[in-house]
Amino acid sequence: MFSQKSIRDSFILQLVSASATLIVIFSVILYNYIKISVFEDITQELTKQASIIATSRMSALERMGVNMFDPSFNSFNNPSDVQVTIAIRVSQGNTVSFEHSEKEGRKFLTIYFPLEKRKHHFISITKDISNTDILLTKILQNILFINLSAIFLILFYALFLSRMLILPVRSLATKLATMNENFLQMIDIKTLPTEFQPLGGSINKLVERIQIFVNSQKELFIGAAHELKTPLAVMKTKNEVTLLKPRESEKYIDTLKSNNQTINDMNKMISNILEIGRQESAQFEKPILLDMIAFLKEQINNYTILAKMEEKNIHEEIPSKHYKIMIQPTLLMHILQNFVQNAIKFTPKGGTIIFRAYSNKEGFHIYVIDEGCGIDESKDLFGPFKRYGNQTGAGLGLFLAKSAADAIGAKISLKNRDDRQGTVANLLIPHKI
Repeated sequence: MFSQKSIRDSFILQLVSASATLIVIFSVILYNYIKISVFEDITQELTKQASIIATSRMSALERMGVNMFDPSFNSFNNPSDVQVTIAIRVSQGNTVSFEHSEKEGRKFLTIYFPLEKRKHHFISITKDISNTDILLTKILQNILFINLSAIFLILFYALFLSRMLILPVRSLATKLATMNENFLQMIDIKTLPTEFQPLGGSINKLVERIQIFVNSQKELFIGAAHELKTPLAVMKTKNEVTLLKPRESEKYIDTLKSNNQTINDMNKMISNILEIGRQESAQFEKPILLDMIAFLKEQINNYTILAKMEEKNIHEEIPSKHYKIMIQPTLLMHILQNFVQNAIKFTPKGGTIIFRAYSNKEGFHIYVIDEGCGIDESKDLFGPFKRYGNQTGAGLGLFLAKSAADAIGAKISLKNRDDRQGTVANLLIPHKI
């Protein structure tokens, strides 16, 4: 039984059905062409014979005194399977006509050829076509036998061809089945058929993203362990030094305050690590049709309040036109929050942060431009626990932003302003993501 979900079975059924239909149509056309050709030859022969009888022999018979209009007249020299008579047909006009008949299991074809000198009188020539009918029946049987044989051959060929066509898919499936997080290998698409090369390329892109994700997770776990281990070691050392000998209460208080501050920093780091988990869950959020202009204006209102609290300003350059796109809003918000939070953090008091957006042939661009100290463009800014400048933080913000951008198929970049008086953070969302 063929499965409706099997591409191979569907291919076999469609190929066999289409081929069988074409074979049947061709066979019907061929048989009817043969039949028409055979009967056309017979009718032409009868017409020619009737014409000769009606023209060449009429005068000779009249001179002999033969009444050729006698319906019983049948004195021509004719083959044994042909009978010639004179017929009177009042209802038929002065035209040639043919009639099929059957008698005692034999089939006959009769022509009625009009006589010019006698109205309603026709030369009737009846030919036995039983052998011709038997021949046509055998031809039809042979055609049906050939059709059945051809359909079975096509079925076997379809089975063979479908097996050959799915070999590349099985090869890809085998290679993918052997992969795991510890063994990720690119597929050599040059060895694949041309039709499967786009699929191989897509698989390679997916493998590359998995490699980046696995490496980032390993780097994240190692970095988290290091970042948490170091302050714990410092706290332990402070406590041990404080407890070596009796001290004034102020010393104990200072140590406890220092430890509390370290604990607060560790809590912030743990919160950022938990945020990574929440962001990974957000990657499964269903994309919605979002009006980017309205969404950005709403977010800028919220960011303006945060900037005012830090005595800083936000200047927006947002187009008035609507721009709708299918996207996951939670992931987009993570990216924008990181851009704006960094801009607010590094911009001095009284400074201005520019929030700019526009669309071109590449896609939809969002820029957040600050007036900070700039960046070192030669360093990896998107790795976990990477800190630059004199500001505190866990160093996970840009790592989270990069992960969110990869999830929505967008690109982010950081560069210095042309005047090197700040940083330009760019998010590019392609038109079709």
